[in-house]
Amino acid sequence: MIKISSYNIHKAVGLDRLCRPDRIIDVIEEIAPQIAILQEADKRFRDRATAVPLEALHNAGYHPVAFETRPDSIGWHGNAILIQAGAGARVRHHQLVPLPTLEPRGAVMAELEIDGKMLRIVGMHLDLSGLWRRKQIRTILQAVAARKAMPTIMAGDLNEWAPHGGCLPEIARDFRIAHSMPSFHSRRPVARLDRIMVGPELRLIASGTHNSSKAKRASDHLPVWAEVEFR
Repeated sequence: MIKISSYNIHKAVGLDRLCRPDRIIDVIEEIAPQIAILQEADKRFRDRATAVPLEALHNAGYHPVAFETRPDSIGWHGNAILIQAGAGARVRHHQLVPLPTLEPRGAVMAELEIDGKMLRIVGMHLDLSGLWRRKQIRTILQAVAARKAMPTIMAGDLNEWAPHGGCLPEIARDFRIAHSMPSFHSRRPVARLDRIMVGPELRLIASGTHNSSKAKRASDHLPVWAEVEFR
């Protein structure tokens, strides 16, 4: 069984407006996923360095997929994929997925070998505009289809407020959207903006929203998680 989480960490700035990457690490450790997908993982300005120091990630037992965009960044347009050291996962391919947009947006993709089986992970943070979200998810699905077929999990902050509409029907044609409770705003969650989407080659065992007391303070989003296994 593999546990996946998706977490918009808001550049490690909590509800008290303090940048506290240690709280983000604490929340990830509470969930203990083998694969953690992050949004807003890098700072916005200057060199766009990681909001969570690499040393802290390594001490917690996680290493980022090396997308090699900037020396001090762990992702691209804030999207990052972390792999737990004990997961036994080897990165066989990784790539950036440029998205159509009026503002800087992108997705990241990694293909991992785990216990001799291949698993594709896609992380994303979609636009605030519904029109652009639909265009972006189509671009991501096309990027997935262009690669060799394999079990795939997509996850991220979709910015989709509609419970069933918007870009969700585009996704639901090929993926099962894991059930979770609202994840935004962490102070009083009302919207399911954060989603994990599981391909048909995987069995979805359990899923949910992590709403611990630490998670409610560490970011304006709560993380979501899912447990899956190969069919």
